Amino acid sequence: MRRTSTLLAFAATLLLPLSAAQAQKTFLHCGRLLDVRSGRLLSEQTITVEKGRITAVQAGYQGAATAADKVVDLKNRTVLPGLIDCHVHVEGETSKDNFLKEFTQNPADVAYESLSHVRITLLAGFTTVRDLGGSGINVSLRNAIARGQVVGPRIITAGKAISGTGGHMDPTNGYRQDLMGVPGPADGVINSPDQGRQAVREQYKRGADLIKIASTGGVLSVAKDGSAPQMTEEEIRAVVETARDLGLSVACHAHGAEGMKRAVRAGVTSIEHGTLMDDETMKLMRKMGTWYVPTITAGKSVADSAKIKNYYPPLVTPKALAIGPKLQGTFARAYKAGVKIAFGTDAAVFRHGVNALEFRYMVEAGMPPLEAIQAATTSAAELLGRTADLGALEAGKLADVIAVEGNPLQDINVLQQVRFVMKDGVVYKQE
Repeated sequence: MRRTSTLLAFAATLLLPLSAAQAQKTFLHCGRLLDVRSGRLLSEQTITVEKGRITAVQAGYQGAATAADKVVDLKNRTVLPGLIDCHVHVEGETSKDNFLKEFTQNPADVAYESLSHVRITLLAGFTTVRDLGGSGINVSLRNAIARGQVVGPRIITAGKAISGTGGHMDPTNGYRQDLMGVPGPADGVINSPDQGRQAVREQYKRGADLIKIASTGGVLSVAKDGSAPQMTEEEIRAVVETARDLGLSVACHAHGAEGMKRAVRAGVTSIEHGTLMDDETMKLMRKMGTWYVPTITAGKSVADSAKIKNYYPPLVTPKALAIGPKLQGTFARAYKAGVKIAFGTDAAVFRHGVNALEFRYMVEAGMPPLEAIQAATTSAAELLGRTADLGALEAGKLADVIAVEGNPLQDINVLQQVRFVMKDGVVYKQE
């Protein structure tokens, strides 16, 4: 990890923000400001930023008090809190040769590629992301961004994800038998409650912010079943209890209903994807207060890619065609059923930087634009346990601010064209 951090720091010299040095105070003159809690669009507002935080939000256009202060003109823009994507994978990105890269790329290659992934994500208006599994480079990348060595969103990462032998997170799926070996808890592979506890502690030791498990099969793993349960409830419970002792939440990848129910009963914080969720699962999630992160864009993307000849290995293609198209319908039913929803896309399954497509699909499925925006702001901040810092434009919160043309409450698609990005009081984009 130390070597990877050094590489990231070296590359960062090419990735500087537009405004690296903060003024004494920055005044953002906002033509329209979306109060994401009330849903009101407020006209002619000023956001005052000092030392990376919002110190005031006031009516009217406030002037600079000293020569060191800076005024940013957003009078022709609609201003919102920085967006939060609760499900990304910063290390990778879909490609036709993706399944060969693990045999041809060195960790440094992955690290350098990840620099463009995080930069484009930030410039698309996503100032915070929850990374749900990689090789461990994601931890070094999080640290490099936090130190200001690399440009990217704030990363909250699970480090390496966890599942059973042959499960969705087994790193040797699809390998030749003599290459498989016997991956264990340090590799994110468990086969008992005790190994589950060890795997959690390994990720905690390596610097993970949360734990990610897969209680069912997955679409893109080189294995034939994408929906059957692959962890026992006892194994999941051991993971959850150990994570809770260490102050970590647990996100759970799941497509099949039985694997979801086991995970929800065991106390996971969120269900990711949830493709084959049934009414009983939704009822259980409401009872337990479990979050749902739907990743509709990923479903549509893998279904489209599967139609390209030889894009995926033969075991993957039928799963992508069967599971991918179902996600939007599941989201619609879960929303109507009152399941708590936070915004997440599974970026990497599709190209980074177009995360805001998810808003269009959420609105198409029946969620009002305001609630879709809340899913990526106030609700996402709640899921992350970061409501004190993130999710709204309010005094005391971190100065994560974006701006778009038009009115996203009338046309959600304007969020795909972010014109201004500030994170921690630093301007990274202004058009």
